[in-house]
Amino acid sequence: VQLVESGGGLVQPGGSLRLSCAASGSTFAGYCLGWFRQAPGKGREEVATIDGDGSTSYRDSVKGRFTISQDNGKSIVYLQMVSLKPEDTAMYYCAAATEYFSLGRYRCSAYSYWGQGTQVTVSS
Repeated sequence: VQLVESGGGLVQPGGSLRLSCAASGSTFAGYCLGWFRQAPGKGREEVATIDGDGSTSYRDSVKGRFTISQDNGKSIVYLQMVSLKPEDTAMYYCAAATEYFSLGRYRCSAYSYWGQGTQVTVSS
């Protein structure tokens, strides 16, 4: 699956942005999806994930401020970000992992499909 992100930009502290990640030529059916970010000089970190059944998870620093969601056609995944802080500044990446069923529940393999990234800068 090919991933194409959009929606990044420059925003003031306290502002909002919505990132989008579209599946090019297919849908996200059968995949777990995640948003990751990497700030200059820092490692990549997981921001939010959504499973095939709609279960979501967030890193502690974005809980209550970021929301990951998917459209009904399972071809776009969003990351709604509000109350943005300067420490949210990073390159944001969309990623997909193949979902599989094991031991009674759906699980995600390693994230192996990545988009090109979209820059988010929070600054006054």
